[in-house]
Amino acid sequence: MSGHNKWSTIKHKKGAKDAKRSKMFSKIIKEITVAVKEGGFDPDANPRLRLAIANAKGANMPKDTIERAVNKGSDTDGASYQDVAYEGYAPHGVAVFIECTTDNLNRTVASVRSILTKHGGSLSKNGSVEFLFERKGMFTFRRPDHIKDEEAFMLELIDGGAEEVDFDNESHYIQVSSAMEDFGNLQNKLEDMGIETETAELQRIPTTYVSLDDDSFVSVMKLIESLEDDDDVAKVYHNLDVKDEQMELI
Repeated sequence: MSGHNKWSTIKHKKGAKDAKRSKMFSKIIKEITVAVKEGGFDPDANPRLRLAIANAKGANMPKDTIERAVNKGSDTDGASYQDVAYEGYAPHGVAVFIECTTDNLNRTVASVRSILTKHGGSLSKNGSVEFLFERKGMFTFRRPDHIKDEEAFMLELIDGGAEEVDFDNESHYIQVSSAMEDFGNLQNKLEDMGIETETAELQRIPTTYVSLDDDSFVSVMKLIESLEDDDDVAKVYHNLDVKDEQMELI
C-alpha cells in the first residue's frame, strides 16, 4: 500500500493486518529466513535480521514463531532465495515498483506480469519508474504514554537522524522519517529511547503523485492488492494519491 497518504495507510493496514495475518506472517518468516542465510543468526551483527525481527514483533508475531524462522534460516538445505525488483505501470499512469523475494525467478516474473496484464497494467524495463521514488527510512509506532512535551520529543528524534516527526491524534500513532543513510542511526535512537516500532523499513516515497476519480482509484487498488497477495511479493510501492474518503471505498 506504500505511496499514499500516510495516516490512511496506517489505518488501512491495521484493518488488513487482522484480515490477512497468516499471509503477512508468512512473508515476515521468509524475510527472517533470507536475512539469516545472508548474514547469520546474530541480530546484533546482522542489521537485516535485526530489522526483520523488529517488524515481526511489531506485527505481534509469537516469539516461538520468530525463533523457528531463525532456525529455518540456519538450515543449509533450505530453499535459496534472492531479492529482485520489477517496475511497471498500473492503469491511468500510476507507477508501481514491486520488490520480491523468490526462489524461482521465472515463476515470479510470470506471476507479476500476469497480475499487471489482468488489471490493465504493464511490466516495464528496469529504471522506467525507479526515478519517481526516493528512499527514506520510515518508522511507525504508537505514541508512548510518557510523552508530555512533543517539541522536546521531536528534537531528541531529530538529534538521532529524523527528518520529520508526524503525530496523528486520532489514531495515537507517530510516524518518523529519515534519510536513507540515517536509517540505522534512527533505529538505534528509538531503541535507546525504549520505543518499540510497529513498522521500521526503508521505503520508496513518491516524488510526484497521480490523483484519480473514485472508480479509477478502485481499479488501481485492486491491482495493487492483487500484487501484494502474491506470495513472492514483499512490498509494492506506487505514486497514487489517496484521500481518506477513498480509502473507505476499499
